[in-house]
Amino acid sequence: MRRLILLALASLSLFAQPVWAQQEPVLVPEVSQRNIELRQGFTGTELLLFGAVLGPRGIRAADGYDVIVVLKGPTLPVRLREKRRIGGIWMNAESIDLRSAPSYFAVASNRPINEIVDDRTAAIFEFGTDFIQLSPSGAIDPEEQARFRDGLVDLRQRQGLYKQNYSGVRLREDVLYQARISLPSNVVAGIYTAETFAVSEGRVVASAIAEVEVKKVGFERLVEDSALEWGPLYGLIAIVLSVAMGWLAGRVFAEG
Repeated sequence: MRRLILLALASLSLFAQPVWAQQEPVLVPEVSQRNIELRQGFTGTELLLFGAVLGPRGIRAADGYDVIVVLKGPTLPVRLREKRRIGGIWMNAESIDLRSAPSYFAVASNRPINEIVDDRTAAIFEFGTDFIQLSPSGAIDPEEQARFRDGLVDLRQRQGLYKQNYSGVRLREDVLYQARISLPSNVVAGIYTAETFAVSEGRVVASAIAEVEVKKVGFERLVEDSALEWGPLYGLIAIVLSVAMGWLAGRVFAEG
């Protein structure tokens, strides 16, 4: 009798699962460029992230959804130093080492994030610069970490590397979406992830990821490869060139 009950429950779960799965939408994302080349004179570019939010049968979803796009660059270790004015002179004070921080971070949505999700959900999915997840080396006071995070965000916002646009996603008939996100000239090479989220009633119901590769080509790539593969020789050549240029500049100004 017990086996019959277990078998019946298993059968019900098999039939019930497709019905539950069909309640969730499907995201179909795409980006305008899968490869971006960093050449000499690169002045930046603009990525178009677009796609559709479809129902389980490939048709228009029954309910409307909010769409949030998060574009992140490679994570890199960072040392942050806080400057303080001591005796009329700006000097380095406290510092913090981060094992990983996104080199680039951008968020776009169809309306303000606080109208779409609560702070807890925003923190889980990093829906904004206030919710960037950093990995400090060692224990640190949460308030101090927040202060350094705000400093990092402010610095990189001024560099054009961190940004958020709460009207940057355009929705059409609750199916098609598109967002334009600019990459400045000072981005680093690596794999960038563009993750799109569909949100309904404050809950993330679907997500999908597209990748973009940013790579150096030409002379910049040659210099980078040389520094990585022949580090000691590259350093020696750099020293010789620096000394030679200094000597040449000294001769020119001396003769002038």
